[in-house]
Amino acid sequence: MRVQKNESLNLFPDLYLIKKDKRKGKTTEGLERLDLHGELRKKILPLCRLKYGEIWEDPIKGHKVGVLDTTNPEEVKKIMGVEKAKLVVNDPPYNVTVGNANTKALFKINIVEYLEFSKKWVRNAISAMDENAHFYIWLGADYKDNFQPLPDFIILMREFKELKPRNFITVRNQRGYGTQKNWMWARQELLYYVKGNTDFNVDAVYTDIPKILRGYYKEVNGKITENLERSRSKYIRAGNVWIDIQQVFYRMEENVPGCYAQKPLKAIERIILSGTREGELVADFFAHSGTTLIAGEKLKRKVYTFDIDPIFAEITIRRLGRFRKTGKTGWQWQNPFPEIEDKKEKQNLFA
Repeated sequence: MRVQKNESLNLFPDLYLIKKDKRKGKTTEGLERLDLHGELRKKILPLCRLKYGEIWEDPIKGHKVGVLDTTNPEEVKKIMGVEKAKLVVNDPPYNVTVGNANTKALFKINIVEYLEFSKKWVRNAISAMDENAHFYIWLGADYKDNFQPLPDFIILMREFKELKPRNFITVRNQRGYGTQKNWMWARQELLYYVKGNTDFNVDAVYTDIPKILRGYYKEVNGKITENLERSRSKYIRAGNVWIDIQQVFYRMEENVPGCYAQKPLKAIERIILSGTREGELVADFFAHSGTTLIAGEKLKRKVYTFDIDPIFAEITIRRLGRFRKTGKTGWQWQNPFPEIEDKKEKQNLFA
């Protein structure tokens, strides 16, 4: 299929979708999870500008968004061309059934099949990387199924000799879930590998948490000093446990209604700043809500991203257009697809 190039972002008007459940007194986002609701997807699919195999090229900054299969090497070559990414950041399906639902978009399959799927897309990602590049994977662990796929995936990664493990990062969500018979589940795992000899911008990975602990005295040039004197910053450096990043939910501006478990913009920005320079290429093989594209746009990096689902590709393009037009990083309560809303419902939103 031919590569598509749009000359505009085809922006749509804003619409607040604050639905109030009068029985419970709660306020929630108006667009339900796109990976679970077939009828909702049927309404949205005709609004998507890309079909499977097509690529949208941004005429302003050169970003690309595609509807492609991450396991297909020819489709990865189609979007990458001869370019190589300095950073590949991935948020693949976790192979964890959420809410007792198993859909094409949020699937749970046999672990052997999942690892075969993973092997294919990782191999393709490596082929898209520069000889010196960073590689990140968000992944989950299903405690109801022996914590798969996290340990299985880590073992699988040993097959790829081009990659060296660099770190195992835990992002501590400020909101979580749990029961009265278990600890609250409030973590996201992030695996970090490198290819070749990579640079790391340590000055970019400081948090906004001030240092208050003094100590660790040692002699430097004949003078006894303590840790705050020797520090590069008055703030705490982000280690491999990130406690300063908020899980995305509907009250935040960056929220994209319908996109379950989207990654925080601050986390992706930290990853980009630590391993790339302005103008370098970042690739994301699972676009989902388009967070990597927004982070790249803000930080002056070029981003190539794609998703096998045309709805998430469309959301990604619309999110970029919205950011450029309004400066907003998401929709919060607003609907990315106002065209599908019932006219009577629109009139009664603020009644």
